[in-house]
Amino acid sequence: MADKRRGSWGEGELYDALCLLMIGACCWIIGVQFQAFGAFNSFVLAHDLSDQLMLGFFMGLAMFAFSLRKSLQLRRAMRERDATAARAEAIARHDALTGLANRRLFLEAVEARRGEAGPIPSAAVLLVDLDRFKPVNDLYGHAAGNAVLCTVADRLEALLPPRGVAARLGGDEFAMLVSLEGGSDALARLAQAVMASIASPILWKGNELKVGATIGIAVVAREDADAEVVLHAADLAMYQGKKDGRGTFRVFRSAMDVELKARAQLEGALRTAIASGEIEPFYQPVVSLPGRDLIGVEVLARWRHPTRGLLAPAQFIPIAEETGLIADLSYRLLRQACLDARDWPTNLQIAINIAPQQFQDPWLSERILAILTETGLPPNRLEVEITETALVQDLEAARTTLTSLQNLGVRIALDDFGTGYSSLYHLRELKFDKLKIDRSYVDTITMSDERAKLVDAIIKLSASLGLVTTAEGIETDASLDWLAGQGCDFGQGYLFGAPMPKDEIDSLLTADPATARVRMVA
Repeated sequence: MADKRRGSWGEGELYDALCLLMIGACCWIIGVQFQAFGAFNSFVLAHDLSDQLMLGFFMGLAMFAFSLRKSLQLRRAMRERDATAARAEAIARHDALTGLANRRLFLEAVEARRGEAGPIPSAAVLLVDLDRFKPVNDLYGHAAGNAVLCTVADRLEALLPPRGVAARLGGDEFAMLVSLEGGSDALARLAQAVMASIASPILWKGNELKVGATIGIAVVAREDADAEVVLHAADLAMYQGKKDGRGTFRVFRSAMDVELKARAQLEGALRTAIASGEIEPFYQPVVSLPGRDLIGVEVLARWRHPTRGLLAPAQFIPIAEETGLIADLSYRLLRQACLDARDWPTNLQIAINIAPQQFQDPWLSERILAILTETGLPPNRLEVEITETALVQDLEAARTTLTSLQNLGVRIALDDFGTGYSSLYHLRELKFDKLKIDRSYVDTITMSDERAKLVDAIIKLSASLGLVTTAEGIETDASLDWLAGQGCDFGQGYLFGAPMPKDEIDSLLTADPATARVRMVA
């Protein structure tokens, strides 16, 4: 305990002062006893100065030294404090991973430029959102994702004009504040340069990582309420670019705000519609070729909106996918379709499309099995349709899910075949039961020899792999006859019937005696 007290005492200022006083006293003793100060001692004796006065002088000198030392320590502490505060401020205003300005600093910069703005805008914000970044994280890990973010940051800084500010706002979202010295043309060239730079492959541990960018642009105007308004406008323009197909840039227009508010209202209504059952399954007939016997139906969603009437999937499915509502919607449609199918002939199949996002769920096959068990529909009456988008996102996860479903007896169809860039690779790597030829090919087979040759090649490829084919979008007898002649197994389209609710399918099955001859296709 005594040692601890001495340690605490030794760290105090009083202890330092006493030490210096003792040093001063020792200097005085040395000077007096050993006459070490020579002329100074003579001066003291000549003027009959007392020893006490000399002691005071040396102790005062010691106190001066103490004060000087303390002043230097205080100045050093203040410099360290200022440096620490500056570092803390820099950390608080910059992104830790990339070193770019963070959202706070960027908004301050935008606000400053807004305050400087005259009648004619002199600055603009480019909101840069990365495309295909999530697959990089999923396939290669977060270390690869961080490498991509740092490289993108470096490329943005390399393209930054004078007085510009580059920032990482969070996640895979970046922003640039630039001057409008070259006008709108220069702004467009900068946006194109940014997209081209980001699209260049990024080498990481022997792999080429590829991402893209969609950019929203908004000018900084004096009448804007604040910097957040400018950033919101750029975000609306970026969202429009995503909606138009990604890999592009869009400049904010006031109409975009109206569109976004309408979309937000539709999104809220969609959540309610899914929960209340306003979205119901419609069924489009699938027939065998050339006999036109009904062998199954494809499940398609229709929304009975209370004010807008019957809405087609294109009006709400993209919103469901973007907001994460697609899984709940799909499972509700599948459950209702299975319940409806129990009243139909046992050899009639139902086909339903599974969204790419659902293949990220490792429990997908278990969820489908639970619905089949709950409704009592045999697995061999269900056909799951997938697009290549689901396969591109994570091939191994798709392989596991497809294998699990096929082990249950569920059939798997590759939908929209011919529209993807790696269909042959997927046919080699995965096991399918059916190929569905996209309607964009079927529409023109009687008008374009090139399209006809492509469709013929798909049918022959499918047959060589032991798969059956379904042609979508058949609308004319000429297309039907040509497809049947080439060996296409099944067809669907408005020639055989538009998507219809359950009661119309029930009437069709009751009225058409040919359905009694429908057989399951092995």
